Amino acid sequence: MASSSNYSNSPCAACKFLRRKCLPDCIFAPYFPPEEPHKFANVHKIFGASNVSKLLNEIQPDQREDAVNSLAYEAEARLKDPVYGCVGAISVLQRQVIRLQKELDATNADLMRYASNAFPGNSGLTNQMGRRMSQYSGSSFGQIYDQYPTPYTSSWDNSFSGDHPDNAGDGNP
Repeated sequence: MASSSNYSNSPCAACKFLRRKCLPDCIFAPYFPPEEPHKFANVHKIFGASNVSKLLNEIQPDQREDAVNSLAYEAEARLKDPVYGCVGAISVLQRQVIRLQKELDATNADLMRYASNAFPGNSGLTNQMGRRMSQYSGSSFGQIYDQYPTPYTSSWDNSFSGDHPDNAGDGNP
C-alpha cells in the first residue's frame, strides 16, 4: 500500500476529500497533507479540484507551494467575505495604515511642540513658536532643527513602489 504522502500511509487531504486512491505521483500530496483536510476543502469549494490540478501542472515545481498557499489564503478569505475576499482585508488594512499615519503625524507635531518648548530662553515665544510650527504643518514634517531631527518620516503617497521603512537610509529613494 504505497502512498505519495510523506507524513503517513494515509492518502493526502485532496484524495481523501475526493474519495479516490492517492497515487505515488499525486499532484496534491506534497501540498495538502492529511493533517490539514480543511485546507483542501476550502480550496476545492472556491476553485475546484480540476482547476487547482491544472494550475499546479502548469507552473514550475519550485513555485507550487507558494501558489497553494496563496490559493488557500484566498479561499479562506473568500469564504469569510464572498464579495471582496482578500481584497476586503487589504482595504481594511490600508485604511488602518492611513489612520495610523495621521496619528503618527499628530504625535510628531506634539513632540516637536514639546521639544521646542524645552529650549532654554524660549519663554514668552509662544506666538513665534506658533509661526514656526505653522510652516511645518501638513503631512510631512522634515527637520525643524538640525540637532533635533524627527524620529520618523511621515510623508504618505499611497504608491506601491516596494519601498519599505526598513530600507530607509540605504541610499535608495
